[in-house]
Amino acid sequence: MNPVEVVDSRRLTGPSLLAERPAAVVDVACSDDLSGSIEATWREEASRMLAAVGWPDEVLASRAFPGGLSLAFTAPIDALFAATEVNDWAIDAAVARVAGEPAPDFEPAAERLRGLIGEEENPALLRLRDAAAARGVRFLSDEDHASVGLGSGARVFFVGDLPAPDAIEWDAIHDVPVALVTGTNGKSTTVRLLASIVSASGRVPGFSSTDGVVVGGAAVREGDYSGPEGARHVLRNEKTEIAILETARGGLLRRGLAVDRADVVVVTNIAEDHLGDFGLGDLATLARIKLVTTRAVESPAHLVFNAEDPILVRHAAELPGPPAWFALDAENASVRAAREAGSAAAWFDGRALWLAEGGTETEVVAVEDVPIALGGAARHNVANALAALLAAARLGRSPEEMAAGLGGFAGSPEENPGRANVFDLGGVKAVVDYAHNPHGYRALFATAAAIPAKRRLVVLGQAGDRPDDAIRELARVAWSAGLDRVVVKEMGTLLRGRERGEVPALIEAELEALDLPAGAVSRAEDEVDAVRQALAWATEGDLLFLLTHEDRPGVLALLSRLHRDGWRPGDPIDDP
Repeated sequence: MNPVEVVDSRRLTGPSLLAERPAAVVDVACSDDLSGSIEATWREEASRMLAAVGWPDEVLASRAFPGGLSLAFTAPIDALFAATEVNDWAIDAAVARVAGEPAPDFEPAAERLRGLIGEEENPALLRLRDAAAARGVRFLSDEDHASVGLGSGARVFFVGDLPAPDAIEWDAIHDVPVALVTGTNGKSTTVRLLASIVSASGRVPGFSSTDGVVVGGAAVREGDYSGPEGARHVLRNEKTEIAILETARGGLLRRGLAVDRADVVVVTNIAEDHLGDFGLGDLATLARIKLVTTRAVESPAHLVFNAEDPILVRHAAELPGPPAWFALDAENASVRAAREAGSAAAWFDGRALWLAEGGTETEVVAVEDVPIALGGAARHNVANALAALLAAARLGRSPEEMAAGLGGFAGSPEENPGRANVFDLGGVKAVVDYAHNPHGYRALFATAAAIPAKRRLVVLGQAGDRPDDAIRELARVAWSAGLDRVVVKEMGTLLRGRERGEVPALIEAELEALDLPAGAVSRAEDEVDAVRQALAWATEGDLLFLLTHEDRPGVLALLSRLHRDGWRPGDPIDDP
């Protein structure tokens, strides 16, 4: 096996963990004892080649992690593909030198790379970028398009046919407010709650999320658009008046930030998820990645932080001023300090959601009037609503508009698919949710414990790329919620290197170790089969938590049909 393996070589099109501006990065897998030599030699080779191709002032950066390295340098936005070729040469040369092998020829490589740079260079693109900056409006570019202004004030052009700056009617170009929402859990729901508030205020929201792009309530794209591509769809849509962009870990790692400036950044929480990807080995690194978003605001006052997240509290201590804090506990120390100082905060007093702004404290809405809060039982959604309140305040929305937006958001499958969608089926309450990591499980099962029910069931499963210990923890957390039945599902499209049956067997073994009653666990071959088993078991007064990750459309279609047909426990589940 090669002791050094290039795992990925790509462009970073915006600010990232490694650089403040666009860059080329290569990810390398290698033993820790080789890491230092590879990094140092790569720096020498990259610097030598950058000087040879005419880029001597670009900035080099690196990040070491257990089992590998990320190696990057900044590069012009009109030559990022060529920059990856430069980086590929530099890492190949470094690996050869460390291995004591002949390095690739330098001069022929430099000539080839200069040619690639010349073919890709686009001076018109740089002129357009500079003209937008001089006029104080945003500039976005990708392989096919460049744009100036945002949303309703944007103009979009093909990169191969760009106008001269003096041919553009700049008076018609402007930006729109931008909100970034990141964190481990609650991002999509917070995005949608904020969009509902914006709609209630009479403005047109455009938002991107893991489920797609929506502008003015109409779906523009479907699928995971929580990265820069989804952001550009929102920011270039002529109907968008306020942009709300879910900003997930994957997009930040693979491409960087979609925008370098925002009006507000929300960080919902920092918790374990996807550890192991791109050298993401621990919570501290995950936090650094998520908090790249904070560079987009000019003042900490435009950051919205969860005051009950210890990582965010520690990070806030390093800021030049306090962020806007939210917490479920009205007596939380950070929230209390913000209230005493007259700065921004939001909290839940057990009955209503409150907002403090400029020394004024306002009761915004009773929790019973926020449908997705389930009367306060869904405390994670109360927290999401508090985050949305603070973000809305930063965007100039009034408390009345906030109350209308939260009250008008039912959390239905159409509004918030797969996030605490509740179905009442003949006295059986079925809740469909996307919880998929320990932090999300705890929030969900805390909700389960708080909802009165005769019996409780959960459908459990996990993708194959999670460690065994995390899968076992899922079983322990679930059973601690006081369940009466568990249906363990196979997730055939998310095996991710495991064999069929392997993950369900891990869950079942852990549940067996917890001394479950005989017959309390069954296995399903897929998610729809799992839901059918749950419904066949249910009687009036039962609560079913249906964790859905693989076939949400199929699960929601089944439940919607049964609800429409007036299904009751004991009725047939199959189509007539």
